[in-house]
Amino acid sequence: MEFVQPLSMSEALEAKDAHPHAVPIRGGTDVMVELNFARSRPDVVLDLSRVEELGEWGTEDGLLRVGAGVSYTRIIEELGDLLPGLAMASRTVGSPQIRNRGTVGGNLGTASPAGDGLPPLYASEAEVEVMSIEGSRRIPVADFISGPKVNLLSPNELISAFYVARADGPQQYSKIGTRNAMVIAVCAFGLALHPERNRVGTCIGSAGPTPIRAAEAERFMQGVMEEDGLWESRDAIPETALRRFGELVAGAARPIDDVRGTAEYRRHSVGVLARRTLGWAWDEYRGVRGAA
Repeated sequence: MEFVQPLSMSEALEAKDAHPHAVPIRGGTDVMVELNFARSRPDVVLDLSRVEELGEWGTEDGLLRVGAGVSYTRIIEELGDLLPGLAMASRTVGSPQIRNRGTVGGNLGTASPAGDGLPPLYASEAEVEVMSIEGSRRIPVADFISGPKVNLLSPNELISAFYVARADGPQQYSKIGTRNAMVIAVCAFGLALHPERNRVGTCIGSAGPTPIRAAEAERFMQGVMEEDGLWESRDAIPETALRRFGELVAGAARPIDDVRGTAEYRRHSVGVLARRTLGWAWDEYRGVRGAA
């Protein structure tokens, strides 16, 4: 196994072009598990831990540009006010040691439907920036992940960053696991309120081959909000609408039975998570004291 450690983004792109099948790592929290259990053994490992550009974030054209190497810990500490849903999801990832090393860029690269960092990106319609020696391109995150552990990266490309709008309303993330910490989600749900656009963004995690936007549920809530004038009045969402929202989210899930849970349990659970997270986010929007 050859180990390549570039010192800049340009060197990294040149190395990836020279070794198209090299496996990139930054935190290594997924790749090293595969290596330790002999599930894979790549010919070339491309260590990006010294590429400083990947660890930078800032504002560009009114959007946040977050480098693929920004750790979960830094998202919590530095971006928590700007991206609260992603910060919530980051707090559920592994142990402090894993959060110090792991990155959302790694989630995007692994493309697992159980990736905790993905539902908040879907709910906020993020874009993934990928680069090669030929240039860069941006891909909507929902298009970027095309199947279970499959993405649209070309062999000579690296994930460089993601672009996402800073939160314009309350956001939530919740997941169910076999214990409270250091666990892969049985199912998860991310939600973002967008008052400026009169929209509710959603994403189901770990209950389908990829993260899934609950588009029908989003359209339903948009209709309820507009018909009842709730964005302006900030009145409570009717309980019947909350229940129907949860039903539509459950209907959008495409779960399977596996060692972590049954399809039936996942489908029921994401409906409950959807109803609860919308209630929590709406209470926060309304300014209800003690809202989650």
